[in-house]
Amino acid sequence: MVSTWEDFFAKHPAPQDLTQTESLLKGFTEKHLKENNKVVLVTSGGTMVPLEHNTVRFVDNFSAGFRGSASAEYFLESGYAVIFMYRLKSLEPFTRHFVGHKILDMLSVKEDEDKHAVTVVPEYTQKVATVLQKYKETMQQGKLIHISFTSLAEYLWLLRTACQALACLKDKALLYLAAAVSDFYIPFDKMSEHKIPSNGPPTISLQLVPKMLEPLVNLWVPEAFVVSFKLETDENVLISKARSALNKYKHNLVVANMLQTRKQQVIIVSKQNDYMLSLTNEQLSKGEEIEKLIVADIVLKHKQFSLSASKVR
Repeated sequence: MVSTWEDFFAKHPAPQDLTQTESLLKGFTEKHLKENNKVVLVTSGGTMVPLEHNTVRFVDNFSAGFRGSASAEYFLESGYAVIFMYRLKSLEPFTRHFVGHKILDMLSVKEDEDKHAVTVVPEYTQKVATVLQKYKETMQQGKLIHISFTSLAEYLWLLRTACQALACLKDKALLYLAAAVSDFYIPFDKMSEHKIPSNGPPTISLQLVPKMLEPLVNLWVPEAFVVSFKLETDENVLISKARSALNKYKHNLVVANMLQTRKQQVIIVSKQNDYMLSLTNEQLSKGEEIEKLIVADIVLKHKQFSLSASKVR
C-alpha cells in the first residue's frame, strides 16, 4: 500500500521546532533574494525510520553525508548561498575535514609553567588555516545555514518547508537532493508505542514512502532547478531507472551512480542525453573529489536554465 503525500503529512506530526525553522529559512531566502544571489538546498545523509514511538530500534542506511557536505563547499565556492539540510551527526561542510581522531592528530600541546597552549602541528597548519578561513568568510557573509533532521518524517516536513521558503527565488533556486531517503517506513499510527518485546521474532510490515518529487516539482517550487540522485548496485538498471524517474517527475537532472564506484564516477542523466563524469586513479590518490566535477556541471546547467527562464519572462 502506498499512501499519498497529503496522507503522510496529515498522519505524521510536524517537528516541534518547525516554526523557528520556518522563520530561519524565510529570513535567509529573503536576504539572498534582495542580494540577487542564487540559493541551493543541499540535502545530505540518511533518514532513520523508527520502529516505536519511544524509539529504541530503527531502520537506517549507510549514508554518512560525504557527497552532500563536500558538494555544499563547492557550491559556496561557486557563489551560491547554501541551505544545508543534514542528518544529525553526519558530515558537515568544513568540519568534515577534521572528523574523529584526525583533529587530535593535527594538534600539539605545549606546557609553559602552569599554563597549556594548544597549537596546530606545522605539517597541518596550512590545511587548517585554509579551511578555517573559508568557513569564517562564509559565515560572515551569511551564506550558509544548517538544518538538521534524524527521522524520515522530520526530513520530509523540513523538505517541504524549505521548498516553500525557496519558491520566492523562482529560477534562482536550486535543489540538490543528495540525501539517502528511505524507501520504506512504518506509518505513525501503526508503530508500537513502547519498545518491541524481544520474547519472539516480531513481524514488521513496512510501507512504501510516498514520492515527494511530484508535489515538489509541480506545487512547492515549480520554477526551481531540481536535481535528484539515483544509487544502484546493478549497473544494468542504473540508467533506465534514472531516466524513468526523470520522465515521471519532470525535474531537470538525475545524478546516477553505482554503489561500488560512487566516489570515482557518476552519470549525469538529462532529458536530452546522459554522460559520465569521472576521476582517474591518480586524481583519487591526490585527494580530488568527484563532487567538484558534479557541482561545476550543475552550476553551468543552472545558469543556462536561468537564462532561458529570463527570456521567457
